[in-house]
Amino acid sequence: MSVKILNAASLPNMPWEDRTQNDKHDAPVWRYSRNPIIGRNPAPGVARIFNSAVAPHGDGYIAVLRGEQTDGVPHIYLGHSKDGIDWEVDPMGKVPFVDESGKPFMPHYAYDPRLVKVEDTYYIMWCTDFYGAAIGLAKTRDFKTFTRLENPFLPFNRNAVLFPRKINGKFKMLSRPSDSGHTPFGDIFVSESPDLVYWGRHRHVMQRGSAWWESMKIGGGSAPIETTEGWLLFYHGVVNTCSGYVYSFSAAILDIDEPSVVKYRCRNFLITPEEPYEEAGFVANVCFPCATVHDADTGRIAIYYGAADTYVAMAFTQVDLLVDYVKKHSEVTEADTEIGVR
Repeated sequence: MSVKILNAASLPNMPWEDRTQNDKHDAPVWRYSRNPIIGRNPAPGVARIFNSAVAPHGDGYIAVLRGEQTDGVPHIYLGHSKDGIDWEVDPMGKVPFVDESGKPFMPHYAYDPRLVKVEDTYYIMWCTDFYGAAIGLAKTRDFKTFTRLENPFLPFNRNAVLFPRKINGKFKMLSRPSDSGHTPFGDIFVSESPDLVYWGRHRHVMQRGSAWWESMKIGGGSAPIETTEGWLLFYHGVVNTCSGYVYSFSAAILDIDEPSVVKYRCRNFLITPEEPYEEAGFVANVCFPCATVHDADTGRIAIYYGAADTYVAMAFTQVDLLVDYVKKHSEVTEADTEIGVR
């Protein structure tokens, strides 16, 4: 491989499917032939699961799931899988968050979770009610006790994801500041913290693009993947069309030591709604990436994405093929390549 994944485990049992010869898409990213992997009414009291995050755990995989309940309120559920494809929803129901003293501390709602392991701890980020949409944050080591931490940012904010290791001794988190509505704007920023309590040194990372598919707003997706070329970031972009919003996703490569600097940014989308499970559902025309699992030995990457706010789907790629494609089709602006302070 010309590009290597760094500081990642070997995953000999990672989910994978080779690209078929009749796949004529331009980008080196292909959908799983058995999509969607989680369908409607997956558990009692849950109508839909989508926009969910996955991580290797033990001899299999674990997920934090956006479970849209039958009363319409979203909460976080746990999922378990031996192969990362076939999932069971944990029968305990909603994840039981507690505060630092062990008392119940449940969010009013919780959606679009991300799951990132930093050192020996797993962190969950989600959109929560903090007198308006903001970022919720919790930690666990055993997926039995889930301790909520202080909300890192003021409202309004969404699409938070931690980097999988500290950079220069500090935690780094991407987020997308917004407003109280269905935000008609949005850029990606990065913030840092010494202790996950006090956050500062906010830096602009990427602005919404000039390309059609990301011309309205963008937001972080899965946790950045450390590679020999920099941090590989999957992110979503939104365009407002005459029939409503369309969510697609693509990738960028951030500087390894200063992730507010974008080295390369793919002008083209990698995945846009094309399949029936992406085009039709509770919210039509949505492909929303929230997680990857990847194997350092082979460079294989499996992408988990929400489809039409109704399903969980998967796609696959190879790190060297994808990075080459991003670099070949890169288009960056001054706002992308500068440090991000004005």
